[in-house]
Amino acid sequence: MYKIQTLNKIAKTGAEQFDKAKYTVSEAETNPDAILVRSAKMHDMQFNPELLCIARAGAGTNNIPSERCAEEGIVVFNTPGANAEAVKELVLASLLISSRDILGGIDWVKTIAGTEDVAAQVEAGKNAFVGPELTGKTLGVIGLGAVGAKIANDAVALGMTVYGCDPFLSVEAAWRLSSQIIHAQDRAQIYKNCDYITIHAPYIKDGKDATHHMIDATSLATMKDGVRIINLARAELVDDDAIIAALESGKVARYVTDFPNDKTAGAKGVIAIPHLGASTPESEEKCAYMAAVQIIDYLENGNIVNSVNMPFVALPRSAGVPRVCILHRNIPEMIAKISGAISARGINIENMVNAAVRGVDLAYTMIDVSSASADMKAAIEEVGGIVRVRILA
Repeated sequence: MYKIQTLNKIAKTGAEQFDKAKYTVSEAETNPDAILVRSAKMHDMQFNPELLCIARAGAGTNNIPSERCAEEGIVVFNTPGANAEAVKELVLASLLISSRDILGGIDWVKTIAGTEDVAAQVEAGKNAFVGPELTGKTLGVIGLGAVGAKIANDAVALGMTVYGCDPFLSVEAAWRLSSQIIHAQDRAQIYKNCDYITIHAPYIKDGKDATHHMIDATSLATMKDGVRIINLARAELVDDDAIIAALESGKVARYVTDFPNDKTAGAKGVIAIPHLGASTPESEEKCAYMAAVQIIDYLENGNIVNSVNMPFVALPRSAGVPRVCILHRNIPEMIAKISGAISARGINIENMVNAAVRGVDLAYTMIDVSSASADMKAAIEEVGGIVRVRILA
């Protein structure tokens, strides 16, 4: 019986995926095989040795210590694309409310409610809230994954000229894009040419691909005067001090963020949304469903799909064939030693797949074998550099 711990309220659709004959699902579980989480902060948590995986019902995993989990042999999953429609719709709304002062106008009308001749006052005062149309303007989309691609395509349909930039664009993602989207070679091309910029990049703190404070004083200086910037991706992608200074100078006309904080919540020109990007019933259900399915596939089949700290490794199951799942150091002769431990017991290898973990010296190997035994598992565990071994019937 597999034990699943939930750290947040999870949509019913997710919990329903777990077969009650095989799984128990509870917030109170103290020694889980898997954890299903939304926003609970886990960096200070100590994990039980039995824990095999953590699935985040959402795209971001900043609340999970993914690198430490990799070292402890714990797979961390996320659910990219499950909330794409919800975020896309909020970005489209953000384009409109950043362009035309709809919110300011609504708030002003409330102040004149109950006074004499409201209709006449509206006609006299409406010019204070005028803003430009989206049609004919230029939008830059930084990040063309599940969310960014949808926004780019919809913006084309709205009559905007769209630049897209994504150094990690996959072939599959490229097929989803309208042929009318202009391929920007780098972010600098977007900064220079676009009236509106929306960010859909992952948060990478360090290194050559770092996105920490990609919007800072330097990048802002290269943008058009009066640019409007939308950040529904990660708070850390934008330098708060730099964006507030740019709003005060008029360099930036509006900044929409889904991550209000002490600096931005009341700043002039900031439209602060209370982290509503994925807050729709449909999105929560899709994220919970996807997270649950990924947990089940890993626990029962060993397959790793949509992990942020392990490689994509999937192998179809053959009926009645045991499977050995091994997380190990990515060092020379490891596969040969594992194979030797299996073949020395007269066990045949039916199928095998192996992939390395990005950024660390770890790899994951799945091997379908003709039979399995406790002494075979023990022999593999004795190989130097083994982190975890599981045998699935």
